[in-house]
Amino acid sequence: MDLKRTISAMVGKGSLNHNSREFYASNVDPNRSHLNIEFCREDIRNVYHELFDDAQERFNAKQTRNDRRIEDYYEKICSSKQEKPFHEIVLQIGNKDDTGIHTELAETAKQCLIEYANRFQARNPTLRVFWSHLHMDEATPHIHIDFVPHITGSKRGMDTRVSLKQALSQLGFKGGTRSATEWNQWAQSEKQVLAEIMLEHGIEWEQLGTHEEHLSVLDYKKQERAKEVRALDTTIAEKQTQVDEIEQTLQSVQKQVIDIDKIENISVKKALLSDKVTLPRSDFENLLNAAKQYVVYRRQDDRLQGLLDAANAKIMQLESVVDELKRKVSGLVDELSNIEFWHKRELDEVKSESREVRRENLMLKREQKGLMNLLQRYGIDPAKERTREQERDER
Repeated sequence: MDLKRTISAMVGKGSLNHNSREFYASNVDPNRSHLNIEFCREDIRNVYHELFDDAQERFNAKQTRNDRRIEDYYEKICSSKQEKPFHEIVLQIGNKDDTGIHTELAETAKQCLIEYANRFQARNPTLRVFWSHLHMDEATPHIHIDFVPHITGSKRGMDTRVSLKQALSQLGFKGGTRSATEWNQWAQSEKQVLAEIMLEHGIEWEQLGTHEEHLSVLDYKKQERAKEVRALDTTIAEKQTQVDEIEQTLQSVQKQVIDIDKIENISVKKALLSDKVTLPRSDFENLLNAAKQYVVYRRQDDRLQGLLDAANAKIMQLESVVDELKRKVSGLVDELSNIEFWHKRELDEVKSESREVRRENLMLKREQKGLMNLLQRYGIDPAKERTREQERDER
């Protein structure tokens, strides 16, 4: 099959207003915007209510402290340093030169992307799509898909919560090796899906070689940072388990209430000729036991509260370290994306220059052949002429 095209799968900026054309960037042709397709457009807050309200209610019902309750999960994620409220993937077939909007293949690329978008949600149940658009008013047909990654059955925090890493993991993509993060594995799998659709339309996926030696140092840094993040995530999970156990014990202690009725029913009698009071032995023992229980529970409550505060402080410290590492990983990802972009651009330029050189060589060969024919027509043999010149030079 001679018809081949590349596939690009990029991390999108998540500019919803740009995707839906609430405003027009300089690279957009408004005269073609009517050709765009809107697959999905939902208010993200409504999606959060749909996905997380029940889990938020279950979580809050277990809390004994108001400062641990979650009032608005969407706002909590928006202010989080660990998770983003949503993510975006952008897919494109070919480039502006071979599959641009004014080329014959643009309409075929559009049909492939439509089929891909229509199957996305069923294939990725843990990635809730709420905003999805196909653009035909820029240089090349491409699609933006915005989604909320979520998981169920979580043992930490809310049982249903936002997590890109775990959402991709539940889809079967496990990170760990160089350049093989959950996102990279998933994106490669999505490119394979699009490639199969393209093949049905007569287009083969052209997979360009990677620039491994240039990217290896950054990949190694990413790998090491990812290991640190995973180790700290494990530590945080262990600390969170300790916190949960302490809170359960604390709640159990607080539920052990002294029998107040027995204390209130104690009959007190004033002793004769004295300011002292007397009471039956059984009542005295109940009062003494109650006092001992109060002291024990009070001490245990203070100790557990101290352990709880210390564990929460440790979690905050570890989460701060994780945030810093994730920022570094994000920076490395951006740096890798830039290098890959410029490498692809350089590769395209080299291919273009190579085609130009081949074209010039062909023209030169044709000119040479024409000159040879002209010389032969006038009885001139270039080989003999060169021999004569050499003989004259030798004399």
